[in-house]
Amino acid sequence: MSTNHKDILAKGTITISRQLGSRGLEIAHALGSLLGYRVVSRDLINQAAMRSGNPEVALAIIDELGLLGICPSPQACQAYRQAVKQVMEELLHDGQVVIVGRAGQAILCDQVHVLHVRIIAPQAERARRIASEQNISIENALAKVQASDRHRRNYLKRYYQVNWDDPNLYDVTLNTAHLSNQAAVAVIQQALTWKLKNITPDVEELHP
Repeated sequence: MSTNHKDILAKGTITISRQLGSRGLEIAHALGSLLGYRVVSRDLINQAAMRSGNPEVALAIIDELGLLGICPSPQACQAYRQAVKQVMEELLHDGQVVIVGRAGQAILCDQVHVLHVRIIAPQAERARRIASEQNISIENALAKVQASDRHRRNYLKRYYQVNWDDPNLYDVTLNTAHLSNQAAVAVIQQALTWKLKNITPDVEELHP
């Protein structure tokens, strides 16, 4: 990577929204390794839950299939979401971070120097991957995929009033059915470079 590219990418922040089984988390870590960015996922949940004083919310958020039956109060959930927003804004200020999930595409939607990425794949392909990884039947894997999609779609709709599938939330959408992790990372890196090259001078003030 050239020095010029390093200077440009030093200011970057990436959000990744991914479907279960799309390899989105693996791509996020590969991207972080290539760019030298911190990758933040479940640790953001834990940090926000502790900051809000509601550690039980962390378990409820992670339990996207509803297996634990944890139902925090509306007040606890509101405090948690406010803490998530604060944590994300702090990460944004520092830059050089890949934020995986946690409604980053909605919370940081107005930040022009953030690249919003969505990683998808057909349900059947995702079910096949989950079945192989977890050594379960295709039927059980498909049920997990569908339940996860439903949970993530409902979460964005309920708490942020956005459609998880709305292409306008994302700068880049990648289908990994026929795209390797390496290829996906290359596309995201190039898209981030292009976007940061075209930000307005005022944005520079956000990263003193």
